[in-house]
Amino acid sequence: MKMKRAWQRMLSGRRLEILDPSPLDIEIEDIAHGLSFLARWNGQTTGDYPFSVAQHSLLVENIFSRQFPKMDNQSKLFALLHDSAEYVISDMISPLKTHLGIDYEALDEKLTMAICIRFNIPTTRIKAIKRQVKIADKMAAWLEAIRLAGFSKQEADSLFGKQVGVESFENYLLPDTPYFVRKKFVKRFNELYNP
Repeated sequence: MKMKRAWQRMLSGRRLEILDPSPLDIEIEDIAHGLSFLARWNGQTTGDYPFSVAQHSLLVENIFSRQFPKMDNQSKLFALLHDSAEYVISDMISPLKTHLGIDYEALDEKLTMAICIRFNIPTTRIKAIKRQVKIADKMAAWLEAIRLAGFSKQEADSLFGKQVGVESFENYLLPDTPYFVRKKFVKRFNELYNP
């Protein structure tokens, strides 16, 4: 029986084995490109362009860095890359993820670990900072829900918890072209990455 293909050719020329990803086949340009074209909220947002996962990632990292100013650059880099596995497995809205079960989560975890290894983020530290990244992620989701995705404040509060002090991040909510978002994402990555 012929094996079904479980790899993807990236624009960098890398061939990423999706079920068993090697850190050697991961490039930041591929991640930035994929995430800048990937729409949050299944594309159901206001604006002339979809609000991309790359923009969400920049927002989360900014919230994380302001909320936890003593965090080091590796932790900030993990916040920036917290959804980076989606450049391969796509962004799925949370209600759907919960119905897919462990396989999706396991695949996400494998890809995230390979990405962390590739960019020198100690995988042992991920567990220690994941809770803080999740706080920033929920703040970003709440703000996106209200400002971009048509949710009422009451709906967003019930789904993501009541959030305060997030209004100062609204300048991160302007949907932009994938080209400019990709450049911003790579620029921020380069500011944080220390090989």
